[in-house]
Amino acid sequence: MSVSFNMSIDFHYCINVPKSTNPKFPNFFPKSPRNPNKKSLISCNSSKSPPNLDETQKKPSLSDQLKPLSTQILAENGKQEAQQLLIKPNKSIWVNPTKPKPSVLSIQRQKRSSYSFNPRIKELKLFAKKLNDCEEGFDSVLEEIPHEMNRENALLILNSLKPWEKTLAFFNWLKTRNLFPVETIFYNVTMKSLRFGRQFELIEGLANEMITNEIKLDNITYSTIITCAKRCNLPDKAVEWFERMYKTGVMPDEVTYSAILDVYAKLGKVEEVMSLYERGRASGWTPDQVAFSVLCKMFGEAGDYDGIRFVLQEMKSLGVQPNLVVYNTLLEAMGKAGKPGLARSLFEEMIESGVDPNEKTLTALVKVYGKARWGRDALELWERMRSNGWPMDFILYNTLLSMCADLGLEEDAEKLFEDMKRSDHCKPDNFTYTAMLNIYGSGGKVDRAMELFEEMSELGVQINVMGCTCLIQCLGRSKRIDDLVKVFEISIESGIKPDDRFCGCLLSVVSLCDELDDANKVLGCLERANPKLVAFINLINAPETKFETLKEEFKGILTDTQIDSRRPFCNCLIDICRNKNMSERAHELLYLGTIFGLYPGLHKKSSKEWSLNMRSLSVGAAQTAFEEWMMSLSNIVDRQEPLPEVFSAYTGAGTHKFSQGLAGAIASHVAKLTAPFKSSEDRAGCFVATREDIVSWIQSRVQSPPTLIT
Repeated sequence: MSVSFNMSIDFHYCINVPKSTNPKFPNFFPKSPRNPNKKSLISCNSSKSPPNLDETQKKPSLSDQLKPLSTQILAENGKQEAQQLLIKPNKSIWVNPTKPKPSVLSIQRQKRSSYSFNPRIKELKLFAKKLNDCEEGFDSVLEEIPHEMNRENALLILNSLKPWEKTLAFFNWLKTRNLFPVETIFYNVTMKSLRFGRQFELIEGLANEMITNEIKLDNITYSTIITCAKRCNLPDKAVEWFERMYKTGVMPDEVTYSAILDVYAKLGKVEEVMSLYERGRASGWTPDQVAFSVLCKMFGEAGDYDGIRFVLQEMKSLGVQPNLVVYNTLLEAMGKAGKPGLARSLFEEMIESGVDPNEKTLTALVKVYGKARWGRDALELWERMRSNGWPMDFILYNTLLSMCADLGLEEDAEKLFEDMKRSDHCKPDNFTYTAMLNIYGSGGKVDRAMELFEEMSELGVQINVMGCTCLIQCLGRSKRIDDLVKVFEISIESGIKPDDRFCGCLLSVVSLCDELDDANKVLGCLERANPKLVAFINLINAPETKFETLKEEFKGILTDTQIDSRRPFCNCLIDICRNKNMSERAHELLYLGTIFGLYPGLHKKSSKEWSLNMRSLSVGAAQTAFEEWMMSLSNIVDRQEPLPEVFSAYTGAGTHKFSQGLAGAIASHVAKLTAPFKSSEDRAGCFVATREDIVSWIQSRVQSPPTLIT
């Protein structure tokens, strides 16, 4: 969703109502907030002062005014009623054109109820401390109260109790004694304590008790309920009480308004957020940094760059200077929107404005650069951090190291790693070692990876499942199977629980094993991690296994596997079949992977070009898919069906420093089949052939390729 920047926000004062309308009918209707073609009567930057008390008293009741607002803006089931209210009659009249705009929130934070100065405050606070310190029930302690339990004394003690359990117990004790009427302020103080303990159910119970006993719920009561629901990750409850707040005629203040904006944003209700924001602006509300941070985060999650621009423009027009939290949120949003250049400009603007970055700022910027593969910029930022003495923490260091691992920047990663070792506050942890194991494993530096593993054991750094996966993959590629088994045993003994990626790594090593003895050692490890997978491999190896049996068992394997590991599993199983010269089984598995949706976009056809996209395949799976494609083309030529002018096969360019190069393997396979495909000069990792070459090659073939599975 994008935000229109010529948007002018306000309420209409030209209301379409018949002259005989009920005087209690609300005197405002909100303009559609997303209609940029509809001009408003008053700019959102209007300097008109809010209504004074005398003018407000002459208006209809707040409850009556806000009733349509709750049905139009907030309640999902009130949209039909709102549409009926907005039906325009034939004539219009101008209603109160000189009166101030009706408000939807209280511009000022409501003052909390105060109680008179208590000269015995010191003694009562000492008594409250005694209540806090008692471990069990404090009935005996209450008998020692130094003064009469009147309203002022009770409030002071209640407000001095820290654990929410003690606050609630004392509040319940007050209610049972009936010493004086328990007013709203007592409930508010108790709810505030419960909010610290994240006890929403208890807070809601007290609120319902107030309603039952006809005790007034004020702005502070509703604000406490809503913010507690937000903290407890109960957005639906926050919305429910916000709607109830409007329906009962209580105006939210700025803090409550910002909190509910955040709730709607987390629910992904962008339209509701903008509707509330615009109506608040029309009421004279100037959003603070908290509200703008909410908008930035919402648009960032959606990757909506236009929305981010809207926030920046609004802040500039209102003269609101972003604080550190807003800048951090904006940088994260820029990363999700894929705008590294603008993130860099925003960071420089932040420095020039005098706002010092913290660890979150720098981590967010590094993530933006890493996602955009701006490795040099990220490393220059690191040098700048060191020279300026900017704060760095574990997360920032590990983010930099992860970026180096993704981009194959081995030397830079080693410098960072050594810098962490020299640091007094950011010593390497298991995530740091995992990033280094990933770098050495991807680069084939097996000896360095094993040294790092031994170093972790000496320092007592617990290896995690990801680090173990990286190390085993490195050892498997280097054919150091005995070391692999050793690492596996140590990892299992240390409490590592193999996940699907771990099992996929072992499966990949099995496909690389040339010796049967080595393959059996790895299969022994895999059987301890995933016995069903090893049973399926045995099923593949059995010549008597029927295709339908294979299909059902493979379906069960995929069902028990995480989605992102299903295709790698299939690729590795095909590779195992290719290495054992079980070509027919490899074609069966490729067919099953295709019908189970593991290879979407494998084939693409247009009137001028047919293509095969092998970028998501392993070497063995890509070779199988290419053979399958050639067989399909052979059948089409035999049937004399029309063909396009060009055929293309994509393997990807393999730009990563540690890329294994699928293109080279396919080039060798194409040469082995003497297929008429040549590397494209314009597109890296692309092999092309013309229709004439394909037809000529198929007609001249003496031996047929492997049987096509249909």
